[in-house]
Formats: sequence, structure tokens, C-alpha cells
Amino acid sequence: DLSAAQKKFAHSLRDFKFEFIGDAETDDERSIDASLHEFSNFLKNLEEQREILALSVTETLIKPLERFRKEQLGAVKEEKKKFDKETEKNYSLLEKHLNLSAKKKELQLQEADNQVELNRKHFYDLSLEYVCKLQEIQERKTFECVEPVLSFFQGLFTFYHQGYELAKDFNHYKMALQINIQNTRNRFEGTRSEVEELMNKIRRNPQEHKRANHLTMEGYLYVQEKRPAPFGSSWVKHYCTYRKETKKFTMIPFEHRSGGKVGDEELFILTYCTKRNIDTTDRRFCFDLEASDRPGVPVTMQAFSEEDRKLWMEALDGKEAVSDFFFHVHLYERHNCNGALKLFIHFFSLLGAQLDKIGFTVIKKCISAVETRGINDQGLYRVVGVSSKVQRLLSLLMDAKTCNEVDLENSVEWEVKTITSAMKQYLR
Repeated sequence: DLSAAQKKFAHSLRDFKFEFIGDAETDDERSIDASLHEFSNFLKNLEEQREILALSVTETLIKPLERFRKEQLGAVKEEKKKFDKETEKNYSLLEKHLNLSAKKKELQLQEADNQVELNRKHFYDLSLEYVCKLQEIQERKTFECVEPVLSFFQGLFTFYHQGYELAKDFNHYKMALQINIQNTRNRFEGTRSEVEELMNKIRRNPQEHKRANHLTMEGYLYVQEKRPAPFGSSWVKHYCTYRKETKKFTMIPFEHRSGGKVGDEELFILTYCTKRNIDTTDRRFCFDLEASDRPGVPVTMQAFSEEDRKLWMEALDGKEAVSDFFFHVHLYERHNCNGALKLFIHFFSLLGAQLDKIGFTVIKKCISAVETRGINDQGLYRVVGVSSKVQRLLSLLMDAKTCNEVDLENSVEWEVKTITSAMKQYLR
């Protein structure tokens, strides 16, 4: 059991490696890894020698002693049985002879005496042989039993000597390990004071000491997962990351109570991000994301706080949400483009949202085109355009380089329903 346990321990040490914080291991950490690996080899070799010792015990100690017991002691036991039998026969015959009547004829008495004498000689010879056998086995014990014991101890001494040799080979690793341990212990004291000092600096000003990261934003968000009626929807915590330069958004289901990640990573390209108004959901701090491969199917997410939502919205270039109020703008100022724009501006100011220079240009171009070309169209703002064309128009309008080049009033390339759909999506 000891050998099996030490072999298992050696196997664990062979694969063991400390995880470290930072960009690279220190010399001490590398040396500790090497020493533990060597200690694993030391244990493995030692247990191999122990296994050889255990196997040799059978051959050098147990089998010779068993052979001596069976062949030598067994033979003497047979001699003893034979001797005991003859002894009983001899004394029985002698007792019978002594009970013989003296009145018997001389010839009968002489014949009985001869018979007793022959039996006595036979018993005497048998006794000598038995005594000789006892003497022989007594002498054999001293070497037949002790020699296997000596062989066993010789194997034991060899095992310990090999352990001693292995220990000598490991000695310089042991010495280095003691130095490494002392170095790491000394460094621990200095590092701890540095870490505490840095911790206090971060507490005083978290933003200044933000860790450099290739990700624009990362953190935990609750994602709304819609389920079939009547189950409604559930909110599942995900660990989310976002890279602004590639617009790649990833999220992994995460459950702290079960030890971490509980699902596969999901990745999509972000199209837009919109803040959710309180009146559209029963939860606070929510915003919507739309993926390029799922247009019109927003994913609702919840941040941990209003400040957390602002950070995400800023990173994701999020916009304030708007209602469907603009569907009715032209009913208000049907023939007055400036009036419609004023109404839009007033509406945005009520929402607390602001249009930048490009935003004014996009809205102005779209309303102007609708006033010029489609004011009398049936289903204005209701009939939707082709999704791919709407997306292409939006990308041209939202790019500062191409926005002014797009001619919506005179170009037949852009249908009115494409323009109205682009305008609605832009305002969303």
C-alpha cells in the first residue's frame, strides 16, 4: 500500500506545475518545477527498487525456508514416526517376553531370548539412525535457515544503499530548492507590500489604474432568454467581451455557484446598441444589441448598475431609445420639411437625446426625399424595404465620407420604402 501510494504521489509530482501571475516564470519558479520533477523521478526509482526487493524476498527467503521445512524437517518427521512405531513394538515385545513363564521348556525360552535379542539389535540400529538424523537436521538449521535470512538482509541493505545513492544524486536539487524557497519567501514580503500599496492606489482612483487590455469592454451581463408561452423569459448571467475595432461581441453563460463556465461561447458582429426605456421592460439598467446575422431580432441585456450600463453603452456606441412617434411626423407637418425637422428636434430634446452633425444630415436627407418623392404614397412608413438595401443605405449615410454623396431626392436607386425603413432603423 505504501509503495502504491508513493508511486501515485510520484506520478502527480511529475505532472505538477505551479501557475504563476505575470508574463513569465522567475528563475526560482523554474528551479522549483525542475526540483519537483526530479523528486518525482527519485520516488519512482526508489519504488522500483522496493518492488525488486519485494520480489526477491520470495526467492531468497520464503522459498528456501519452505523447501527446508518440506524436504528436511519433513523427512525427520517421517523418521520420528517410524522410530515411535518401532519403540512401541520393541517394548511391547519385551514386556511380553518378561511375562513368559519360567516353567516353559528350555528350547522355547532360548528361542524367545533369541527373538528379543534380534529385535533389540534392530531397534538399536534404528535408534542410531534416528539420532544421526536429528544431529544432521540440528546442524543443517544453522545454515539452511540463516543463509536465506542473510540474503534477505543483503537485499534490504542493497535497497537502502540504492536509496542513499539516489538521495546523493538528488542532494544538489535539495540544496537549490532550499535556496529557492528562501528566495520566494523573502520576495513574498516585498511583493505583498507592493501589492497592498497598489491596491490602495486603485481604491483611491480606479480609472487611472485600469489594466491595459486589447478588449474595449468586458464584464458580466444578464441576457434575457425568451421561452415559449406560458413560460415567459429568463435572465441568464453571461461573461461578455467586446472589441470595438472588429465589432466582435462574445458571451459565455457563467454560473459562479457551479464553479464557472456552464455553456459554449457565442460570438456575433454588433450592428447597433440601443438603451432600453424603463417603460418598455420591468427591469432596470437594460439595453438592446442587434447582430448583423440577425437583423430585427434584438438581444436584451441588463447591466449591474446605471454606471455599468453607461460604460457598456459608451463602449458599444449605444444610442438613446426612441418611440414610434416619428411615424406620425408627416401627418403633423406634411408639406413643411423645416417644420418636420423642428418637430424631430423637439422630440429628441424631450427624450434627452442629441443628434450630431451627421445625424442632422441623415434625418434632413431622408425627410427631404420623402417630402419630394413619396408624400402621396400609400403605406408611407408602414411598407418596409428590402433588408440588404436598407443596411447598405444606412452604412453609406452613417459614414462621414459617403454621407454627403448619397442623393436620395433624385436617384432611382433608392426606393421610398428603403429610405423610410433606413430612417426608422437609424432612429431606433
